[in-house]
Amino acid sequence: MNIHTIYRRIFKIWRQKRIAQFDAIIQPGSTDLMLDVGGFPDNWTNRPQLVKRIDCINVHPVEWDGSANPDHSITTAIGDGCALEYPNHSYDILFSNSVIEHVGDWEKQKRFAEETRRVGKKLWIQTPALECPIEPHFLAPLVHWFPVSFRRKIVRWFSVWGWMQKPSQQEIDETIRFTRLLSKNKFKELFPDCVIKTERLLGLFPKSYIAYRIK
Repeated sequence: MNIHTIYRRIFKIWRQKRIAQFDAIIQPGSTDLMLDVGGFPDNWTNRPQLVKRIDCINVHPVEWDGSANPDHSITTAIGDGCALEYPNHSYDILFSNSVIEHVGDWEKQKRFAEETRRVGKKLWIQTPALECPIEPHFLAPLVHWFPVSFRRKIVRWFSVWGWMQKPSQQEIDETIRFTRLLSKNKFKELFPDCVIKTERLLGLFPKSYIAYRIK
């Protein structure tokens, strides 16, 4: 069993619940075009396609054989979520799951938010909560609340990710550099025209936030 299998099993129940909420709130329709920023076709092929077409955009190429999934109209493209090459409101729905925390520093997160708000009419943007005591990428308690200098020393030995992946120091530094969790206040600041929905862990701790806009 690898770390990605563990991620899928642990977070499966939240993903299923989140998609059901997405359907209920966003109400995707058969004529809608949807842009999934940072997502993959496989995330959509295990359910009926409710929209006309889904375009998945990533900074790296994604292998996808549409002929193997004739019931789904999905395309892939290379692009930067911080500089989307699409006209204003060119997509009926813009979807992004656990991406904004990986685009870089605060300035890049602002650009990502601005671009998604510009291109999509309806929005559904999810990100893990800084306030959650369990860091979801490393699968370790409290590690994300420590300074970077301390994090880079302990992640290898005090996280499930470190035990299973056995990363080099360079890999640790890169992962920490491109994992910047957001507080609810900061997330609200990025998406001022959106409703902010909180998902909770054990009914107590904020687990993640969803910014959605339906108008």
